[in-house]
Amino acid sequence: MAHIHLRYLLALALVNVVLSSGVFELKINSFHTAQRICRRHRDCHIFFRICLKHPEDVISAEPPCTFGTGHTNVIRADHTSISSSAPIRVPFHFKWPGTFSLIIEAWNAESPTEYTDNQNNLVSRLATRRRLAIGEDWSQDVHFGEQSELRYSYHVFCDEYYFGDGCAEYCRPRDDTLGHYTCDEEGNRICLEGWKGNYCSEPICSADCSEKHGYCEAPGGCTCRMGWQGPSCKECVRYPGCLHGTCSQPWQCSCQEGWGGLFCDQDLNYCTNHKPCANGATCTNTGQGSYTCTCRPGYGGTNCELETNECDSNPCKNGGSCNDLENDYSCTCPQGFYGKNCEIIAMTCADGPCFNGGTCVETTTGGYTCRCPPSYTGSNCEKKLDRCSNRPCLNGGECLDLGQSVLCRCQAGFTGANCQVNIDDCASTPCQNAGTCQDGVNDYTCSCTLGYTGKNCSVRSDACGARPCQNGGTCFTHFTGPVCQCPKGFMGPSCEFTLQPSFKPALRQTSQPSSATLTVSCVLAALVLVLAAGIVLLRRRRRGLQGRKQLNDSAVYNDLETVNNLGGSEREAFLGPNGMFKISNGTARLSLSLCPDGRDEADLGSGAGLR
Repeated sequence: MAHIHLRYLLALALVNVVLSSGVFELKINSFHTAQRICRRHRDCHIFFRICLKHPEDVISAEPPCTFGTGHTNVIRADHTSISSSAPIRVPFHFKWPGTFSLIIEAWNAESPTEYTDNQNNLVSRLATRRRLAIGEDWSQDVHFGEQSELRYSYHVFCDEYYFGDGCAEYCRPRDDTLGHYTCDEEGNRICLEGWKGNYCSEPICSADCSEKHGYCEAPGGCTCRMGWQGPSCKECVRYPGCLHGTCSQPWQCSCQEGWGGLFCDQDLNYCTNHKPCANGATCTNTGQGSYTCTCRPGYGGTNCELETNECDSNPCKNGGSCNDLENDYSCTCPQGFYGKNCEIIAMTCADGPCFNGGTCVETTTGGYTCRCPPSYTGSNCEKKLDRCSNRPCLNGGECLDLGQSVLCRCQAGFTGANCQVNIDDCASTPCQNAGTCQDGVNDYTCSCTLGYTGKNCSVRSDACGARPCQNGGTCFTHFTGPVCQCPKGFMGPSCEFTLQPSFKPALRQTSQPSSATLTVSCVLAALVLVLAAGIVLLRRRRRGLQGRKQLNDSAVYNDLETVNNLGGSEREAFLGPNGMFKISNGTARLSLSLCPDGRDEADLGSGAGLR
């Protein structure tokens, strides 16, 4: 039982080593006692055991050792072995309280390898209360008992990765995904360069990276969040397709001055940005990229780019010549006329104002009028009349001025007084074989039906000329185009597919019986009928023989009456010229007429009669 208890304490100590946050160490420097330790001094062995407990006013030597327990190895009970023994280590995994109760026991070992808790082997026991702070320095102490003297030293220090006054601060340096830091003497985490946060797991981004709109996965980086861009992630992303706009938040398109629309692509200040109006015109914006130009006098057009020719309206009368000016005109009047438009006549017929054979006539108002010959015109007959100047002939026709009239010489394919009529070249129905005619200029085009070609669809075309049928197929010309008759084993419009054979002999035999099968069936049917008739005749013959043995008048009478009562065929069987029960060929012929092949009864009658 004592061994089990000691093993339990040893296992508990090992667990505490694994889970400890600090270690209490006590070293036995010397131990003297007036009491005899062992019965035989030569083989005397001893070990020391300590028990750490919470501070008690009256220290009890009884378990449990709430702070832990430990012991030395079994050593020889001499001064050298005791002073050179290894320190007793008691790991703990709680915050060191500073004050504790200490129990030190000296035990006589029964053997060099076994521990015991037999109270008879207890040599000495020390119980004291102490206060000890965390530190590497050893504290020296001595205890004088009634018959013993024990000198020992002890200290307590934190285990690896534990810091602080009570070894309660855990800090393990690391540089992985869970953190990037080292530890100071107090157990505080010191972040490595480029990292921050409680556990130094947050990378420090570039100095100009926006904390709100950017982030980084490694120190010094800057990755923009959705909707932001730029090296510092401080620029918002505009709405897709935004041309002349800005944004203060992602996906906005706030139009710049002079622009409008969903994508800020409509120029609202077109006049200022493009200056479309020419020649000093005034431009007015009308919205959505539209504008209006107010032209100065003498100009016209959408952008006032056209200069107005005031002489286009022929303002000068009586043969005056018009001179175009800027927003004005002037007339150079012929002799005898004056005024803005040469409308005032200053001559009379005595001055001979009419030219080219014109006749002068005095007017009642004091002026004159010239009656011009057919080929001249004008107030003084000064202009030769060209009837072809207005181009009366259409479609390239040649104009001939005949004086009183004009004559148009038309191009080929046109007719009419002004060559305005296109001659219908399809009127003569030139397209043959149901071709469709389409009129052109001095020409026509025939759309031929399938199987014909040529200018007039008069040439027979061979649809099979290109040999469209594959795998030995035969080509035929059809009104829809070439048609292929495929050889056995092929199919498709051009016999391009191989037909996979499928064998169904049972279905083929059932659906289409052969002529041999029909013949055999008919013969078997005839044999069945013949056998049936033979059986009937044999039964009646047997009955007739029995009747002859008992022949009398009444029987003869009855037989004759029976015969008279028979049907026509049966009476013939009895009364026929060849004797009783003769079956004629007609009876067999009627029976065999039920054969399914429908052959003539006469063909079967010769071979089906029974005698």
